[in-house]
Amino acid sequence: MSPGRRAPQLALRLDAGTPDPAQRWHEGASLAYLGGSLRLMLGSTDGEARREADTLALPLPPQATPRQIQDRAEAWLREEATRLLRDVIAEKSALAGRRAPGLALSFAARGHWVDPRDDSTLRCNWRLIEQPLPVIEQAIARAIAALPREERGRDLFGASPAS
Repeated sequence: MSPGRRAPQLALRLDAGTPDPAQRWHEGASLAYLGGSLRLMLGSTDGEARREADTLALPLPPQATPRQIQDRAEAWLREEATRLLRDVIAEKSALAGRRAPGLALSFAARGHWVDPRDDSTLRCNWRLIEQPLPVIEQAIARAIAALPREERGRDLFGASPAS
């Protein structure tokens, strides 16, 4: 390489700024969901966001702003994440013979998908809903296994052990 030229990777701008929301949030745009994608459609008439096959129908008028579309689509995704993550946590906890830990959604831009906490809760990034279901299940199962073991205290009112 000649002395005056930079390597191509060094020429990249790391502070390129945020992308234009109008390019990402519009009718027909694609939204990541469970390892696939959903197509955004505006004009749902029942007042609620509804998923039908590979389409997410949002209750917004055709002239909705990109911010309105983003807010409504992400609200639906967070609700779905909460529902799905609670179901997976309950299933994986039962398989591990444990009581299901609590769930706290994380909105952090960086970090782990699932972070087990000392207070027996799992802090899950809400964007985990974008991953395929087997990835979600594996992340939850690993986090449950990393939680502190539940201590089984003696039953004060039960029979005492024979001596």
